[in-house]
Amino acid sequence: MKLTNEQINSFKELGYVFVENVFGSSEVDKMNKELPRLYNLDKEQIQREKDGKAVRTVFAAHELSEVFSNLSRHPRIVEPAKQLLGGDVYIHQFKVNGKEAFDGDLWQWHQDYGTWKNDDGMPEGLALNVGLFLDDVTQFNGPLNFIPRSHRDGYIEANHDVTTTSYPLWTINNETISKLVEKGGIVAPQGKAGSMILFDSTLVHGSPSNMSPWSRTIVYISLNRTSNCITKFNRPEYKAHRDFTPITCVDDSCLK
Repeated sequence: MKLTNEQINSFKELGYVFVENVFGSSEVDKMNKELPRLYNLDKEQIQREKDGKAVRTVFAAHELSEVFSNLSRHPRIVEPAKQLLGGDVYIHQFKVNGKEAFDGDLWQWHQDYGTWKNDDGMPEGLALNVGLFLDDVTQFNGPLNFIPRSHRDGYIEANHDVTTTSYPLWTINNETISKLVEKGGIVAPQGKAGSMILFDSTLVHGSPSNMSPWSRTIVYISLNRTSNCITKFNRPEYKAHRDFTPITCVDDSCLK
């Protein structure tokens, strides 16, 4: 899969590009069938909300599941990322965010590069996220909120929030967010399961809690240029991978 020039320009201009129907229903079903097994594993990679029950994140799911291993090397994921980053990429982080019905907590406003710079020593923001919807994402079930064009400011100073949710995050203060929104507004891409968002590591984003009866599961694959390897190893390897080998794609039909 290759992005069009229009899609590439959208990514450069807005900081993200949304592509619908990248994976078919049978492929999405295959991934969703893996989730109950992963959610029931007794491993530190499985992190829960403050209630200790609802799953917030499954880190390194590609190391726990052949299905997600194939997804992490899928050409429909890797090739567009290589186009946008201009070279070979490796997996910096792989996670399933399982914002569960009624219990999925918010994610504060942040840049992913804020964490990767401060905690992992990533030299530059030459990385991006691929977000694959495993559920339909609507206005009701905690969609991603983006501030378009906020990536143009590069890295923004952030504070380490270790109390708001069960996951510590380098977050951006309200005054800065207000100024960014005044310039760029807020968008919340919505679409069917199988749709995909690619967004810049410096794009400011967050998501509200899920008060609805519909879960909102998204797989996030964070891909980094092989020339931009991290230099600190403070976090567990399942959160910040240390294998900088360029990804070799699997066959496109591997999830069918």
